[in-house]
Amino acid sequence: MEKEVRVHSGIEGVDELISGGFPLDSLTLVTGTTGTGKTIMSAQFLYNGITKHNQPGVYISFEEPVENIKKNAARLGFDFAPLEAQGKVLFVRYDPFHVEDIYELIESSIRRIGAQRVAIDSVSALGLYVRDAPELRRIIYNISLLLRKLQCTSILVSEILPLQKSLSRFGVEEFVSDNIIVLYYIRTESQY
Repeated sequence: MEKEVRVHSGIEGVDELISGGFPLDSLTLVTGTTGTGKTIMSAQFLYNGITKHNQPGVYISFEEPVENIKKNAARLGFDFAPLEAQGKVLFVRYDPFHVEDIYELIESSIRRIGAQRVAIDSVSALGLYVRDAPELRRIIYNISLLLRKLQCTSILVSEILPLQKSLSRFGVEEFVSDNIIVLYYIRTESQY
């Protein structure tokens, strides 16, 4: 039996928990409530891929301005500015209100820099603009097919509401993903 190729996240403690990294060309759902670190995990996945493994990456944001993402990442030691200048990372802010050209945007961004890693943050924002549940599911499903076709190891971020029982906002993200990472808050005694 051939050993499965793994892509190291480079995130301390994560690779040890997931058998050495993400399966090559897989789609991993990273989900959790607001503030659990989904965006930072996605940025770190791209940063480590570029700096440690020479794997270019694309970050597609449906919500937060990319300058905020880069600024917050830089505070934690992930400075994307020189990597952008070298054409190794591409940050794209996509307005989900214009969902009709989403596939072209994703594919052209990936091909432009030969990306091997992709982070899409967050598909939850699509639900604010696409009110038809079957259409939303179709879009998310087609994004997953596109990422696989382009042979990218990808993170798909979805937000869940506090006390929500499902793993994703729309109940489809976990079914199109190969892997799922759920991030939680754990309160300690020192917190009120």
